[in-house]
Amino acid sequence: MKIKDIGEFGLIERISKKSKKKDVLVGIGDDAAVVKTKGLQVLTTDCLVEGDHFRCDWFTPMQIGKKAIEINVSDVASMGGIPNYALISLCLPKDLDVDFVDEMYEGFWQSCEKYDIDIIGGNISRSRQIMISIMITGTVDKEDLTLRSGAKHGDLLFLSGAIGNGRAGLRLLQEEIKGYKKLRKKYLEPKAKLDFSKKVSFYANSMIDISDGLASEIKHICDDSNCGAVIYKDRIPIDDEVRNLANHLSEDAFDYALYGGEDFELLYSVSKENKDDVIGICIGEITSRDIFLMLKDKKIRMKNQGYDHFFID
Repeated sequence: MKIKDIGEFGLIERISKKSKKKDVLVGIGDDAAVVKTKGLQVLTTDCLVEGDHFRCDWFTPMQIGKKAIEINVSDVASMGGIPNYALISLCLPKDLDVDFVDEMYEGFWQSCEKYDIDIIGGNISRSRQIMISIMITGTVDKEDLTLRSGAKHGDLLFLSGAIGNGRAGLRLLQEEIKGYKKLRKKYLEPKAKLDFSKKVSFYANSMIDISDGLASEIKHICDDSNCGAVIYKDRIPIDDEVRNLANHLSEDAFDYALYGGEDFELLYSVSKENKDDVIGICIGEITSRDIFLMLKDKKIRMKNQGYDHFFID
């Protein structure tokens, strides 16, 4: 059965579920959702476009749905917030199978239920390719709010986990290389670090997620905080599978980590006084100016490079 067989409103009725949270006064089915709010609000939105962010011959519909939620939750986590509600807008070809949409929505719901998020509205329109736009709202306590602009001279820089997996997973699929099951899954099914954020946000002075590569993200923090940084190359955590794949392709695993993106780990700065209160991997420190990559005694100015939708083909 195709979408054109049941129409927009038939599809909306099919994918709708009732909101579970008592703060939702009006959910899916009216012109707009209505919720009770309190405290500081965190709002984020992201868009996934078929052929750019995902390919249907690589991702299952459920994996597409899960990824769409996870990458938005990652942005909320990087602010020290807790996600609450999601609004999902879809642009879909009329000849797309309804089963595809059902499975994609199952992915939406599975990730949302994991984080106690309600899907409370959205929109559906027709297009030539699949496009998914998601807005997630959440809350954050003032003492947990972590901005890019909060880094201070002398802070230590930490990562929540290994990076380079996103770029490596993409290269794995581009080159149609078999094996590397764990690496393949990390790319196809990324996970937001919300629980990790809860443990460090109170102590972090600044935080950002690694969606566009470490080099790009540290530059965002330094630009907004009016500071510099030194990253120790030998401290950057890279999994063995990523190193093995890079070697197989005669490429550099550090380039994957620095300039690849789609890792969704957290990069955060913490004062030296609070370094023992956080978990993670210390990879460098905040300085007064410029961004350097250091290996032993050799210091190299880091390239201003990362993923950019309008510069990458």
